[in-house]
Amino acid sequence: MEIVYDNIIFAIQQFGGISVVWEELLSRITPAKCTKFVDIDVSKTYNHNRSKLNIPEKDIIRTIKIPRISRYLPVRISKEEPFIFHSSYYRYCTNKNAINITTVHDFTYELFRSGLRQKMHTWQKYAAIRHSAAVVCISENTKKDLMRLMPDVQESKIHVIYNGVSDVYHQLLTQPEPEELPFPAGSYVVFIGRRDEYKNFWLTANAVAHTHWNLLIIGSQLTPREQKKMQAIMPASQYKCLSRVSDESLNLYYNHATALVYPSSYEGFGLPVLEAQRSCCPVIAYNASSIPEIIGETPLLMKELTEKELADKLSLLNNTELINSVKSEGIKNSNKFSWERMANDYSALYEDLSRA
Repeated sequence: MEIVYDNIIFAIQQFGGISVVWEELLSRITPAKCTKFVDIDVSKTYNHNRSKLNIPEKDIIRTIKIPRISRYLPVRISKEEPFIFHSSYYRYCTNKNAINITTVHDFTYELFRSGLRQKMHTWQKYAAIRHSAAVVCISENTKKDLMRLMPDVQESKIHVIYNGVSDVYHQLLTQPEPEELPFPAGSYVVFIGRRDEYKNFWLTANAVAHTHWNLLIIGSQLTPREQKKMQAIMPASQYKCLSRVSDESLNLYYNHATALVYPSSYEGFGLPVLEAQRSCCPVIAYNASSIPEIIGETPLLMKELTEKELADKLSLLNNTELINSVKSEGIKNSNKFSWERMANDYSALYEDLSRA
């Protein structure tokens, strides 16, 4: 049965975790399948992950014209035979022959946002879920959230398929040149991602400020307001902020960091946790949402979101024997997740839906 992939995520972000997931799926699944695409115009829209894919023009059945509008609208495709329609971001196909699949990444908008944009996002997501023959959640915790927020959705059509982690992330056995790192090796901890309130960035900054560690911030550039707040917390020499970091550079930074500090109170999956573990980097995280499901057994899980609790976990980084064990167990845990396994699970789902 033909599969139509909707690449709308490539039109609405240039970088991002969902783009990574979508690229990893398409790069593994398309060679063995009869596939078509609703795709972006690469001459007008740039996405880092889309640029890695070679999609033949003959396989593109529609081009996304106005992303700001079309991202919220169902997709119309003319086909006389049944086909699978899998969107990268909460769209469904209106064709009566379409077998829709929706992948649910999290419920961040529903739990932490408000206003018109939140209402639009939730309306779109819920419509896609209700029009789907199968719904994929990227963790058991996301499935639990879905069933709580949408009790009308039949559990039998919900499938858990975990994300993977790239082989770009791995333990490095050679020492870097000093200029390759933002701080001397072993002198810094990493905070990565958005700085929304539920990510608890300021909790991290305040806790690190009272230690001898430097803080490497990876994400969007600090705003003037954030810069002013940071300068009141710690000396400018104690922190650096880097944006648009390549996977190879991030692997290098993880390898020579003392830890990734990831005290997010909510994650649909938590991909940086696995990237850091694969890179032989200890992870301090908060024991909530999907994190305990993804991170495995570790003494570095925070039980409370307090500066004292985080400070206690940071102090454990000085225990060489403990941290060597954490690194070893982290690599073992991260090896349980792979993009190949994810793609195989999707292929099996497509086969099941084709036979239904």
